Amino acid sequence: MTATAYKAAIFHMTDDPSIVGVANSHEYFKEGMLVVDNGIVTAAGHCVDIEPTLANGTPIVDHTGSMIVPGFIDTHIHFPQVDMIASFGEQLLDWLNTYTFPEEAKFADPAHAAECADFFLDELLRNGTTTALVYGTAHKQSADALFAKAFKRDMRIVAGKALMDRNVPENVRDTAESGDKDSRDLIAKWHGKGRLGYAVTPRFAPACSDEQMTRAGQILKDFPDVLMHTHLSENVSEIDWVQGLYPNSKDYLDVYDQFGLLTDRSVFAHCVHMEGHEFQRLAEANAAVAFYPTSNLFLGSGLFSLKEAEKYGVRVGLGTDVGAGTSFSILQTMNEAYKVCHLKGDKLNPYKSFYLATLGGANALHMADKVGSLKAGNEADFLVLDFAATPLLKRRMKSCKNLDETLFVLSMLGDDRAISHTYIAGHLQHKR
Repeated sequence: MTATAYKAAIFHMTDDPSIVGVANSHEYFKEGMLVVDNGIVTAAGHCVDIEPTLANGTPIVDHTGSMIVPGFIDTHIHFPQVDMIASFGEQLLDWLNTYTFPEEAKFADPAHAAECADFFLDELLRNGTTTALVYGTAHKQSADALFAKAFKRDMRIVAGKALMDRNVPENVRDTAESGDKDSRDLIAKWHGKGRLGYAVTPRFAPACSDEQMTRAGQILKDFPDVLMHTHLSENVSEIDWVQGLYPNSKDYLDVYDQFGLLTDRSVFAHCVHMEGHEFQRLAEANAAVAFYPTSNLFLGSGLFSLKEAEKYGVRVGLGTDVGAGTSFSILQTMNEAYKVCHLKGDKLNPYKSFYLATLGGANALHMADKVGSLKAGNEADFLVLDFAATPLLKRRMKSCKNLDETLFVLSMLGDDRAISHTYIAGHLQHKR
């Protein structure tokens, strides 16, 4: 017998509430049951309906008083930046030169990369993140280390070594040739192994020569099921720099488009300073945007317009962008996303927050047939959220009148302490 059942309140998103409306976007079972068999969800519904159908002797894990939700999905994070998180006082370009590149240079050492990868993945699990799209450094061994550690944990991780052959220090630089070879070698070794995937990862346009960008576009053509992951329109000075480097481009997005990097497999981080026509082109290409409120606030980059992205039908997921982001917690990131939207004159309802953190991220990464919801047939990556994780959360939860309020309070007051259990493919990988 391989099946196990879990009792708790169960909540997951089934569609985008900004498209289908809140009432049609989710399922909630106050007294629910989730059934997992061989790492796959086989049923999620009312306990009273499911429990009588279980085979005799099926183990039942009782999380009554808590809520089961799908594992969180982080659509953009830098694992080599863990040790420089919370570095003071700079905006993007100075922050990269002062803090980021010196830290990333350490990843030439495979032992350092492996130790950091262990900590990084454990921290993801502790915060309830079960899937992530991850940046490495320019060193092939950084991606190798992360993939090896993620494979050991059976996590669904997509990552790539950074491509950066100009305008960066020598000790974090590759070449167009070495970047191409290393990327292809990593794809051959890791892409599709277990639950791992590869992302072709240009650092950002100023750090990549025309030859490197051309080669990156060719890799995408040669391997149509890998992702493309890069930064776009994060900072005003960055945008000015790109315009100076590419005076004939229509805009920053056009630079990537010229090199074949704007496709339905592309995930662009930030997109803070973009006009409607750029969102329109993203939508036409079916490319995705990763929304990082904590890092955009921390570096003073600006406020992303979620409503503008929604207006054009652009796929959006949520992410932390550690180490410019100041927390691994997707719950804390929901908190900051609400505030950013408020400052833009919009109200981010909690269903949309949980959508961005789960199914929206899965859609952005082309994984909604595997993760992001608790529908039957999906991989059983899920969390148990503790309503009494802190005295304040416990007290506030007692006065919640409905699911709307419960979700909103979780997204405002929750953090890593609210994650009592994290399951990966049905196996417990973290217990608080």
